[in-house]
Amino acid sequence: MSDKIIITCAITGAETTKAANPALPVTPEEIAQGAFEAYEAGASVLHLHVRKDDGTPTQDVEVFRKAINLVRSKCDIVIETTTGGAAWMTPEERLQPVTLNPEMASLDCGTVNFGDEYIVNTLPIMRQFAKEMKERNVRPTLECFDLGHVYASHILIKENLIEAPFHYGLVLNVPGAAKYDVDVLEFFVRKLPAGAHFTAFGIGGKANVDSIYATIALGGNIRVGFEDNIYYGKGRLAKSNAELVERAARIAKDCGRELAKPEDVRQMLKLRKN
Repeated sequence: MSDKIIITCAITGAETTKAANPALPVTPEEIAQGAFEAYEAGASVLHLHVRKDDGTPTQDVEVFRKAINLVRSKCDIVIETTTGGAAWMTPEERLQPVTLNPEMASLDCGTVNFGDEYIVNTLPIMRQFAKEMKERNVRPTLECFDLGHVYASHILIKENLIEAPFHYGLVLNVPGAAKYDVDVLEFFVRKLPAGAHFTAFGIGGKANVDSIYATIALGGNIRVGFEDNIYYGKGRLAKSNAELVERAARIAKDCGRELAKPEDVRQMLKLRKN
């Protein structure tokens, strides 16, 4: 276990709305400012979704390009683009941001229920995404919402579509998928490939905060942000993504973990040099 801990900030997502939390960043300008504030608070990775002018999610390459350029003008945070997109998007739509050659991108490792919706990720789709990322030297974050997703990732590794060092995103507490409990998270971690890095997080206020402590105890990395949780405490909306990052950073430091900087992440995960 490295003493340095990565904090990822998922500042926007595809589902959260300004009606739910008015501080949600939506425009590329708001996203860039939110990313900078999260970076200043201790985040070293930005998990990036973007939106149309009306606030609906999009995988439009030009919107991603604008947001990335604006973020880059403010700070050197590692950018991880989503290929999860939104439930109704086609695989081709979801894969579009990878053509911008980001340092990292998420790769969903199986079909998953999202409340009353679901996102389809068959093995052929996963292979398509993994191959595109490998060809472009984009480091995938292998997002797993159920235990079968971890085993599906082993298939990609066996087929040499994913190369070490491996980085997993363990997403728990999505309605209809694996619930967040400490023993569930611990079991997921035990089934990861030896030496794999992982970032784990619960969806929703209590699960998100509780998962910070369990993830640190298991030697993992942290993700916070409005995509996963809009509350700071029961009944109290978070003022910003940075406020959530500040708390995560404080907890990590109290547990004796040093915060990883973007250059540390690039070294730990052997990211492509831009």
